Parts: sequence; structure tokens; C-alpha cells
Amino acid sequence: MYRSHNCGELSASHIDTEVTLAGWVQKSRNKGFIVWVDLRDRYGITQLVFDEDRTPKEMMARAEELGREFVIQVKGKVIERASKNPNMATGDIEILVSELTILNESKLPPFTIEDNTDGGEELRMKYRYLDIRRNPVKNNLIFRHKVTQAVRNYLSTEGFIEVETPYLIKSTPEGARDFVVPSRMNEGQFYALPQSPQTFKQLLMVGGMDKYFQIVKCFRDEDLRADRQPEFTQIDCEMAFIDQEDILNAFEGLTRFLLKEINGVEVEKFPRLLYDDAMRLYGNDKPDIRFGMKFGELNAVAQHKDFNVFNAAELVVGIAVPGGNTYTRKEIDKLIEWVRRPQVGALGMVYCRYNDDGSYKSSVDKFYDQEDLAKWAEATGAQPGDLICVLSGDKHKVRAQLSALRMELAERLGLRNPKEFAPLWVMDFPLLEWDEDTKRYHAMHHPFTSPKPGQLDLLKTNPGEVKANAYDLVLNGNEIGGGSIRIHDKETQALMFEYLGFTEAEAKAQFGFLMDAFQYGAPPHGGLAFGLDRLVAILGGQETIRDFIAFPKNNNGRDVMIDAPAKIDEAQLKELSLKLDLKA
Repeated sequence: MYRSHNCGELSASHIDTEVTLAGWVQKSRNKGFIVWVDLRDRYGITQLVFDEDRTPKEMMARAEELGREFVIQVKGKVIERASKNPNMATGDIEILVSELTILNESKLPPFTIEDNTDGGEELRMKYRYLDIRRNPVKNNLIFRHKVTQAVRNYLSTEGFIEVETPYLIKSTPEGARDFVVPSRMNEGQFYALPQSPQTFKQLLMVGGMDKYFQIVKCFRDEDLRADRQPEFTQIDCEMAFIDQEDILNAFEGLTRFLLKEINGVEVEKFPRLLYDDAMRLYGNDKPDIRFGMKFGELNAVAQHKDFNVFNAAELVVGIAVPGGNTYTRKEIDKLIEWVRRPQVGALGMVYCRYNDDGSYKSSVDKFYDQEDLAKWAEATGAQPGDLICVLSGDKHKVRAQLSALRMELAERLGLRNPKEFAPLWVMDFPLLEWDEDTKRYHAMHHPFTSPKPGQLDLLKTNPGEVKANAYDLVLNGNEIGGGSIRIHDKETQALMFEYLGFTEAEAKAQFGFLMDAFQYGAPPHGGLAFGLDRLVAILGGQETIRDFIAFPKNNNGRDVMIDAPAKIDEAQLKELSLKLDLKA
């Protein structure tokens, strides 16, 4: 038996108990006549004591040689600690060691295994197994486990059945790029790793498994950001014999349960916002509604004077920054520099102070009088003491720019409280979006999403106006889940493929198995998939998913710990019937 107790459970009630502990040396303090060692495992830290009066000389010498991260086993008696540490769970006791066994020595770690370490991110990713020993990473992984188990328990209680679907599937042309896997036994042919289990969960509905879920790995070969990884985990769900309202109610229930179970937060309201309104009021389809600063469109009250910057713009739009009139001119100039950064791309910013006495002072007073500026304040909902920030330009670009500014200002003003949770449904997305490169429409979600009832005929006359029977669940400005009611009959699915530019032969080659299944009594069905990594991060008060993944990739999609991806040798290439120029 390597240990009778862990390093986080001993207390004053165990005094005079003989125990066996095992773990890693966190640090040691040698006073010459006495050595204290902090022993750490997953559960906590226990202080060990060796002294020249009670410890044999040989053991004392070995204790003095213990280095950081040595793996040791000790046996000894729990005694009362002379200088108690109220900040430690085990701070009332220490172990007077009678036996010491070094199980494994350790090199000096490349960074300190402390909550506040001296290691940079790339270094810690290279030695991720050491980083996991640190409380912040360890606790994030334990937190992820807690969320995952809560999801499984809830969905199982609600009658969902967990079913595994294949990882080796067929590549499809829609969506992000696939990761492909060559098949040795089928020369010249390739599997793809799934971007989602979409078609398989629909087939499970045809098969009568009317409530399915799966916590599943998915793969997308796309450019990365802080909240994206090439492999990620979904809580994938599908239900049959339902409509949109059933889906929304079911997953509001799961979200409420998680917020209560994990964070102790009661959330009752799940507001619903149309996609078009989200873009108009917030400039993006995943708005953070924990704070205000809704957009005010100013074309009608700003394009009647001789200010050509506004007159030439497709859209003039502003927000009211609460309390922003306290900003100095230097601070406002820095805001203007911020929106001009290439990452935002605005050409500049007009501003207007709303003074406490009800007067206005703007950067364009030459063109606009007090009456004009009062209309700006009305349109943006500004109050005395606020600052109105105005951008103009192409409609789509300027909304994105002002959305970025809104989020930056909210961050600076402390309005994005990670302990406050504001869920939101965004609904009625466009079914299709135009791609300038291919000069054709693509499915905004995927080609199995059904149009809103009564809009199928619009596909023939005005495809860009068709709304999808689709919905996203947003939490604190992050999309945590998305789904739709699916097409469930062959004729409508064939029509959808046609409008997406598939020939009949292409549609049959790619999705013939699904079309065939629809001929055998496919029920009405729909579903939703949560991004588990993102959901866990937000519930944990953060937004970067990498911190909640055991072995993440870096921003280039590389695992710097195992050095992957990597080249394979020519023998493997030959076996797979692949020819690559390895010198390139």
C-alpha cells in the first residue's frame, strides 16, 4: 500500500495516527537541525518534519537531499503543528516521519510548480504534464469532469440515450476543411474525421432512438483562435417528434441545471432575439447582454449636414458609454487609436460628450448643433455624463467594428462580470450565405437545416432572404450551442442540395445513404450541440478554452509536447500508396 491517506485529508482528528503518504516534494526548508518538506498530491499538501532529535541521521541526510518534484513515500505519526497555517486544509498538523522512501528522483523542473509560475505559456505547453500538477490547471480539469458528469446525469434522467458514432467517416464538401485519413486497405481512398456526428445522429432518429446524446470529439482543419482547437468536444444531442419550442425548452432546462449545480446561480429568463435584430442592436450574432450599450443608428439624424464622412457612409451608428464623459482627451485619443488598429479596421471615430448640465460637446461641432447632438443622445439612449462613440462606413464592416469597441469598453468598465450569467437565444438565421469566391450560396449552418415553415418557395425567387429554422444559445457573449430543426423528407433535402449547387449525381454520391434512409419513415427531428470546451470555460469564469483541455494545441495547431503533426517515413507512405516530396 503506497498510501493510507491523501495529502489533503488529514486534520487534528488524526493526531497520533500512524499514516502512509506518497506524492511529490513541493518544497523543503532546511534549518540545519530541522527539515520541513511540503508533500503534494492531487488532493492537497501535508507538511512533513525531520529533526535531529527524533530522526535517524541516515534519514535526516536523505531528507536534506530531497529536491523539488522528487516522488517519495513516507510513514509516520500525525502530530500537532507548532505554528499552525490557517490557509492550508492540513495546517493544524504535520507528519513526524519514521520511514522515507524515494520512489523516483526528478530533474529540476523548467518552471516552478506553483499557482503563480515563472513559466511562459509555450514552455508550459511543452511540459504540459508538469503544468497539470499546478492547481490552476488541475482544478480546471477537475471542474471539466464535474460539468461533464452533471451533463450526463441530467440528460440520462431526461430519457436521453448515449450512443457512440464513428470517427472514420466520409469527407463532405460543406463546412470547414476536413482532416483526412488514408486507408491502407482501400488504395487511393480516404476517411475523414468528423466535424460533427450530424448525419449519424439523424440516422439514429430514423432508427427510432428518439432522444440521443453523445459527448464526442470533433475535428476541423481551420484557422485557430484562443477559443478554437483543431479537435474539440461537443455535447451532441438530437430529438425526434419535436418542434423548435421543444428543443428550446429541453436545453434551457439543461443550461439552468448546470448553472445551478455548478455555479449555484438561478437563471429564469432566456430572452429570444432574432438574428437580424442581434446584428442591428449589437453588431454580432452572439451579443453579451450583461450590459447595455445597444447600437443607435444615426443615418436619419447625422446625414443632413455637410459632414461628408457621414454622408458617404452606408451606415452611421453609435453607442453611449456609461460615465464616459469622465474620459480625458488623451484617453479618447487612445480609443480612436484602438479602433484604427488593423484588427478592428475603422478609419476613425467621432465622439460627443453629454455633459451633466445637459449640453453637448462633440469632435464635429463645426457641422452639428446642440439640437442635432440631442438626437444622437436620444438614438443611443445616452444619459448626462455619458460619452457617445460613433463609427461610419460599410454596413457590415462598421457593425463589426462597433461591436469590437463595445466589448472592449465593457471590459475596461468592468461590466463583464464572470460570475454573472446572461443566456440568450438567437433565432431565425439566414438559411444560406453568398460566397464571393465560389459565386454561389452555401448553407450558413449545414445543408440539413430546414427553412422556416412557409419559406421553402422563397428558395426559387430570393434564396438570400430565406430564414433557417435554426437557433444558437449564447452565454455571456459566447455561442455555447447551436442547432436546428432538420429536413426529414427526401424531396425537400434533394431540393436543398440543388439550391446549394449539387448535381443530382453529386448529392447521391455524398449523401445517398441519408436520402435512402429518409424513404423508410424518417420522423420530424432536430437537435442542438453544445461546445463543451467553451461551456466549461465560461462556467469556470474564463473564455479561453485551452486552459480547460488536458493536452491542447497551440495557435498553429501544433502539439509542442509530442511535436505533432510530424512527417512519416517513406515506408509508411509506400504502405499507404502515398507519394510526397519529403524534401519540400
